[in-house]
Amino acid sequence: MPDFQQIINFIRETFKEPKEFIPLHAPVFSGNEKKYLAQCIDSTFVSYVGEFVTRFEEQISKYTGAKYVVATVNGTTALQVSLIVAGLKQSEEVITSPLTFAATANAIVHAGGTPVFVDCEEQTLGLDPFKLEEFLNNNCEVRENSCFNKTSQKRIAACVPVHVFGHPCQIEKIIEICDKWKITVIEDAAESLGSFVGTKHTGTFGKAAILSFNGNKIVTTGGGGMIITDDETFAARAKYLTTTAKKPHPYEFFHTDAGFNFRMPNVNAAVGVAQMENLYLFLENKRKLAMIYKEFFKKAGIPFFKEKQGNTTNYWLNCIFMPDRKTRNVFLEFSNSNNVMARPAWVLMNKLPMYQTTQHFPVAEKIENTLVNIPSSVRISQP
Repeated sequence: MPDFQQIINFIRETFKEPKEFIPLHAPVFSGNEKKYLAQCIDSTFVSYVGEFVTRFEEQISKYTGAKYVVATVNGTTALQVSLIVAGLKQSEEVITSPLTFAATANAIVHAGGTPVFVDCEEQTLGLDPFKLEEFLNNNCEVRENSCFNKTSQKRIAACVPVHVFGHPCQIEKIIEICDKWKITVIEDAAESLGSFVGTKHTGTFGKAAILSFNGNKIVTTGGGGMIITDDETFAARAKYLTTTAKKPHPYEFFHTDAGFNFRMPNVNAAVGVAQMENLYLFLENKRKLAMIYKEFFKKAGIPFFKEKQGNTTNYWLNCIFMPDRKTRNVFLEFSNSNNVMARPAWVLMNKLPMYQTTQHFPVAEKIENTLVNIPSSVRISQP
């Protein structure tokens, strides 16, 4: 069994944390956050109309390379609206991985769809393109220029691959397969701001993608999300629907659809603008931490999850693997009782009561049983 005390001591030494408790991923406000918040309040434009929303969208567009960006109140709503704009109809199916945060499946349901799960792979933690192809070959057919599940007779409207913990999945292969089967790809890049496949940012491969700026993300707005796309029509529709589907007019209120009040407030965007100014520093700091972890766990004989060759990951949450579920549970109890926060992977979606199936996903189950996330915050006390 690994030496748990040695791991805890090393984490404390690495963070040089003056506080007794070391969180999993704490936000860092070391720039212009307070200045921009004050400017926002002084302007009185604190809702979704304001200069900081526009500035934040422009920053994300420039950084990711996506041509069009729509800021939303969170990543869940961004995914929900993206699926609606992509053409998902009531009860149609959406393929995703069982290894993801509940918001992925929730957004599919909120958009009217039904999640269908395909196993992930150990190499990236993301959706396995070979299992995806196998599922489609065994269960689906293309007719009327769309993909249909032969068992349920429902259209498979979309596929939502997830870049888990910031590690890019095999998105290019997934896109290739989905194009063949006439399935729209919406990337869940909620955790992968700052991650690249080659020189191309995650979220810029599919029809659209979503980002999250929750309090535990590298860049946070407290609560916030983003839709990114190169499709001008898609972006315009998403922005329209998230702004209550109100037809533009100086003073009259005419709405053409049952829209959503999902646009990001200017107050949140003000924080995001300041955070983006330090993104490169955050990413550099987190990469240094990951390399420190990598060397330590190599010597300790504990597998540490590192980026795939050709990819650049943001190392949002660092991952190690215990030999089995029992050892994982003992470590989690030991670490958290010693005020060093660690957590397991999510309970698989197919095991939750609202999405429960009789299917088994061997790789996802193995990861669920052995993976542990360890403290991954930006270490502001370090050079």
